[in-house]
Amino acid sequence: MSLTIGQPAPQFKLYSSALKEVSLADFKGRKVIIHFFPMAFTGTCTEQLCTMRDNFGYYDGLNATILGISVDSPFTLAKFKEEYNYQFDLLSDFNKEVSTAYGAIYDEFVFGLKGVSKRAAFVVDENQQIIYAEVLESAKDLPDFAAIAEIVK
Repeated sequence: MSLTIGQPAPQFKLYSSALKEVSLADFKGRKVIIHFFPMAFTGTCTEQLCTMRDNFGYYDGLNATILGISVDSPFTLAKFKEEYNYQFDLLSDFNKEVSTAYGAIYDEFVFGLKGVSKRAAFVVDENQQIIYAEVLESAKDLPDFAAIAEIVK
C-alpha cells in the first residue's frame, strides 16, 4: 500500500539508537521529515543521511524534525549515528511494521534478504498529515532533497 499526500501519517512508536521510545505523536505541532533507508553503513544510505545532517540547521530553523528509519538494530544505528555525527534520531524498525505501514519495504532485497526498508522520504505536517511522499524502487537512487526542502519551507 502506498501512501499519498493528504492522508493521515501512520502513527508509530520505535526505539531510537539511544534506546529511547520515540513516537510520531511526540512531534505534533512540528513538521517531520522521515527518511527510510535500507541499511546502515552502506554508501547510498550514508550519503542520504549525511545530506540531511549537513542541512540540519535549515530544517531546525523551520520547526521541522528529521527522523531516520531502517530495519537495523538500535545498536547498529547507535554506531552509525556516532560515526557520522548525525544530530537527529535514528529509529529501529527491526520488526518491519513501520516500513510496511508506509509502503517502504522490499519483499526481497539483494543477497536474498527479505524485509529491508526501501529508500523513501515523507514529510508530515504539524497536524500529522502526509504532505510529501517519495518511495524509490532502486536503492541506488536518492530522494529529491530540493523538493523536500521546498515543501518544508
